[in-house]
Amino acid sequence: MAAGGRPATMRAVQYSSYGGGAAALKFVEIPVPSLKKDAVLIKVEAASLNQADCNIQKGLMRPFIPKFPFIPVTDVSGEIIEVGSEVREFKVGDKVVSKLNFWKAGGLAEYVAASESVTVARPAGISAADAAGLPLAGLTALQGLRAIGTKFDGSGSGGADVLITAASSGVGTYAVQLAKLGSHRVTATCGERNLDLVRSLGADEVLDYNSPEGAALTSPSGKKYDYIVNITDRGRWSVFKQRLSGRGGRVVDVSSNLGNFVASVLTLFSWRKKLSVVIMTLGKKDMGFLVELMREGKLKTVVDSRHPFEKAVEAWERSMSGHATGKVIVEM
Repeated sequence: MAAGGRPATMRAVQYSSYGGGAAALKFVEIPVPSLKKDAVLIKVEAASLNQADCNIQKGLMRPFIPKFPFIPVTDVSGEIIEVGSEVREFKVGDKVVSKLNFWKAGGLAEYVAASESVTVARPAGISAADAAGLPLAGLTALQGLRAIGTKFDGSGSGGADVLITAASSGVGTYAVQLAKLGSHRVTATCGERNLDLVRSLGADEVLDYNSPEGAALTSPSGKKYDYIVNITDRGRWSVFKQRLSGRGGRVVDVSSNLGNFVASVLTLFSWRKKLSVVIMTLGKKDMGFLVELMREGKLKTVVDSRHPFEKAVEAWERSMSGHATGKVIVEM
């Protein structure tokens, strides 16, 4: 138990209905969560916002999620102050990073209860902000690249020509770095202001998506792509298929729209060009892998902005804008 014992109440940010954006967020004082036997109580040091958090507020998963009033945000990092009776991996005082369940969330608060099964250790030298950025965005990028057969241990042949869209987003900044660790040749799209940043992450070619070449996804070197990892919900199969290699190119879509979902069904049994939708699944082993890459200096979190807890509403506005470069972080 932390010095001073378990607090009775905590500050949190919640909303009570669908819609409303940042204006609907309210600061409240509520009881600190109780613990199940397999859970840990984390004193949150940093929380990371994702587009998924904003989409849930908009009603994307209506009427199933959320249950109101709802404390949003799933990606947190902090220090354990209490452990459940069946927790074996962690102890009080451990620094951790956790990916909370969408239907409960609760990360935009001073304390959160997290299952041991969705929590990994945060090594010394990794800041709470950097670790908090990893779970949803990092796992999405990792699993998208694994879907095209990327190996990160040197055992794969690598060397594929890969296009990554929305490369300056939270998912995109991780995807570019992971693709280079997999020895791919990377072309990436982003806005003009982020061209140099994306190059610095390792991209071999970078396209301004507002340029004619960027809109058409035309490689500066004229090559076709073996794979396209699509991170923007504005991407279209009709454009993608023109840029795929005739050797059987494939689109992996992690931010699908209706047209691309239909394309994924229509191309399901294609032996040539096809589109597949990838939905992120939580893997504790995968999250541990990402944290280890970060510890080794092979992966970094690109932080768009940091906001104190008292200005969480501003952080929400920034995330909802869709123009964040990397991750929006709230620090307690």
